[in-house]
Order: sequence, then structure tokens, then C-alpha cells
Amino acid sequence: MSDPADFTIAEAARALRSGETTAAALLKAVRRRVTMTEADLHAYLTIDAEGAEASAAAADEAFARGEDRGSLQGIPIALKDNMVTRGVETTASSQILAGWIPPYDASVVTKLRDAGAVIIGKTNLDEFAMGSSTENSAYGTSRNPWDPERVPGGSSGGSAAAVAVGSALAALGSDTGGSIRQPASLCGVVGMKPTYGLVSRYGLIAFASSLDQIGPITRSVDDALAVLETIAGHDPEDATSFRGELPDFGSQVDRGVDGLRIGVVSELLGEGTEPAVADAFGAMLERLEGAGAEIRELSLPSTAYALSAYYLIAPAECSANLARFDGVRYGLRVDGGETVEDMMGATRAAGFGPEVTRRILLGTYALSAGYYDAFYGQAQKVRTLVIEDFKQAYQQADVLVTPTSPTTAFTVGERTDDPLAMYLSDICTIPSNLSGDPGISVPIGVDDAGLPIGFQVLAPALAEPVMFRVAKAVEGLAGFDARPTLANSEGAA
Repeated sequence: MSDPADFTIAEAARALRSGETTAAALLKAVRRRVTMTEADLHAYLTIDAEGAEASAAAADEAFARGEDRGSLQGIPIALKDNMVTRGVETTASSQILAGWIPPYDASVVTKLRDAGAVIIGKTNLDEFAMGSSTENSAYGTSRNPWDPERVPGGSSGGSAAAVAVGSALAALGSDTGGSIRQPASLCGVVGMKPTYGLVSRYGLIAFASSLDQIGPITRSVDDALAVLETIAGHDPEDATSFRGELPDFGSQVDRGVDGLRIGVVSELLGEGTEPAVADAFGAMLERLEGAGAEIRELSLPSTAYALSAYYLIAPAECSANLARFDGVRYGLRVDGGETVEDMMGATRAAGFGPEVTRRILLGTYALSAGYYDAFYGQAQKVRTLVIEDFKQAYQQADVLVTPTSPTTAFTVGERTDDPLAMYLSDICTIPSNLSGDPGISVPIGVDDAGLPIGFQVLAPALAEPVMFRVAKAVEGLAGFDARPTLANSEGAA
């Protein structure tokens, strides 16, 4: 039998139900992979060994009783460390939350537990999910399992690296401007951002509340579908949670692309796109056309301004959301000066890293008297234009496609002194966060350095069924089955 740490969710589910393996054995295999790779990757911040073992034992007992809670029962899953977990430290990779033990679970965590999933631990991220490389973590940089000298992307870099290397069979990330899809692209796995509101944000430590969305990072499109089916649904604890009837996410997944209209966004395939990425993207378009899809080039003019609008809206919302970290209620407290204001200032100066500080200052400035209309107000107008551009494009195409990232994984430290170059990593993913529409990244090949390339499929709000349909076709046409060197048990040892 192959190493269970290399299973997809679907393969593991079959093995569990056939008696080929047990949840305890599956967890042991994944924990062994953690031990082999963590020194190189630093994908995790916390391993919940006791909790995971208890969950695996409970899953095996349920199987023995003939009780089946669904496809995630007994499956080892990792959580990005900005999702609160009862009794397990949750830091959002920030010093300001070091040692904080939440008294409750995020809604997605409750749903995973109810489904019988085995939560391994909490993965590393850019502090408060602000970054594109996982270099902004207060607890050290995560590395890419295809080349540890390179970044895994961000901000869900730890989650993507863990899934790619086999130290989790799936993981949850959060996507504010591409923070699921971009690291999935750089690590050669599948990453999916649902329609805004489809998955509850209750218990997600907020970065930008109108943009944040939790979603799955997996090894296959079918696995992403399985995780989404488990975590989606209305939650009364989240005022922005979708209240309508959920679509049947998998209703079209195996129907192929024959007869579908696929739009290519011309503004998101130009300057800054590496030749290898452009070539792989073009080759996949030809394969889709050969499979019966109609390829159309479309223009979304406002996307040229999406990056600028995002970097006013997101920091503005972050400056408001992070005001709660004041040294009074929870987390770090640094006594300094004679007043409460002095203490708050000292706490925030010590607790927040440079990127978080930069965004708080930018957001506070954009919201300040005399500048609100010129900056934040104008950015919201651009957001409206982006939404309208997408609506018009979806009248001409069933889905839109772009490269997920304009580049493959860059080296650690390459962009840390150039925030703009870092921000451009998300140029293809940010527009759909502004519009609230779903998107998915599927690996389609590697460049000459052996680094993965991702293909992004975007769809209208609540059109996940057609998005999964195209993504599954892309996956089949790509035939991508390469694994990073660190995922090989012998190499990792």
C-alpha cells in the first residue's frame, strides 16, 4: 500500500470504509510526514496531538458502529491559525495574541468536528493574513516544499505547504485578496474561494470583513468539493452568511466543458506574467477548446484599478478590525507610561509587525477626516465598477479564466523590501474578492525550475457548480500528478 499521507480525501475515504486502513493509522502516517518535513517547511505553528488522537479514535469507533458522517470522517485536516479553536492556542501569527486560548470554536471548526474530521493543528500564515508569502509571520517564515529556498505564497502559506507535502490531507485557509488561491498555485495544489457569505466567518479573526472568506485547500478538485459541502451553509452567528438555498455544488462536476463559453480576461494576462506561466496558460486554453469549449477574449477595464482599490478598502477595514487588540481584553499587554492610552500604544507597538502596522496606518489615513471621500470613498466606487464589469462579462461567458499568479514561487527575501512587488502577486485574484464571486486555482504544470503553475477559474456568485465543472476538466486535461521532493518519505527523512 502507498503511504496514506499521499492519499487524496477520496482515496482515504475509500480505504477507511473498506477496512484497508483506520483513522488512527491515517493520522499516524500524516504525523510521521509532519515529523519528516517540519524542520524544512515550518508549515505548522501548533500540533494538537492529544485532540487529533481522540478524534481519530472517535472516528474509528463510529466506523465500527456502522456510523458514517460523510466523506471527511477520519480525515486529517489542518486549520489556518486565524480560525479560533477551543482550548488550542490561536495567534493569527501575531505576537499580540501569543498564548491566547479561545473559549469557543469557529463555526467551520464545529462543522468539521461534527463531520468526524481529525484536526491535526494550526498552520502558519502572514500576520493577521496580511501578506503574499508567509514571511510576515511573527513566528518565522514557512517554506515551499518544491524548493525550501522559496516562499509557499500567502497568506495561507502554511496550509498550502502542509497539503502539498502530505502533512495534512486537506486544510482550511482564508482568502481576502487571493490568500487561498495564490499559495495553492505556488505549492501545486487546489485552492478554492467560495462566494462571499457561503461559508460562515464566525470565529475567523477578521482582517477585512467585506472581503474575507474561508475555503478549502486540497489535492484535487473533488476533495475541494467535499470540504466545501461540509463547511458551507447559513450561520445565524454571521450576519453576512448566505440565507438562501445552497446550490448543488457537484451537480455538473463530471460533465466536461463541451458547449461552455470560457472568457479570457485580457487585462490579467500581460506585463508581469512570466513566460512559462503565459505558455502553460495558453496551452490549457487550447486543450479546453479542443474539448469543445468556446474561448472568448473579454475586457474588464476596471480590473486595472482593482489592486489600488483593494489596498485602500482592505487596510481601512483592517484598521477598524484590529482596534480591538488594545492590551485590555485579551492577548499581549505592555505596561508603559502613566495612562491607558500609553499602555495601548506600547502594546500595539510591541505586538504588531511592520506589515500590519503599515496597513493600519494606511487604513486609518484613508478613513480620516478630509481624506475619506478622496480615498476610501473613491475605492468603493471602483469596487462597484469591478462588480459591474464582472456582471457584464458573465453575460458573455459562463466562466472567466486567468493565471492564478503571474509568477511561480519567488525566493525567500526577494520581495520583502518592495511592498508593491509583493502586492502585485495578487493582481489576478483580488478582483473576485472585490466582486464577492467564487474562484478556484488548479495546478496545470511546472516551469523550467520545476515550480508549479496554477490556472484560475472564476464564476458568478453562487455558480460554484459550473466553476467546479470547468476546474475538474482543467485538472483532467492537465494530468498534473507531480509531487514535491519533500513529499517523498525517503527524501523527507
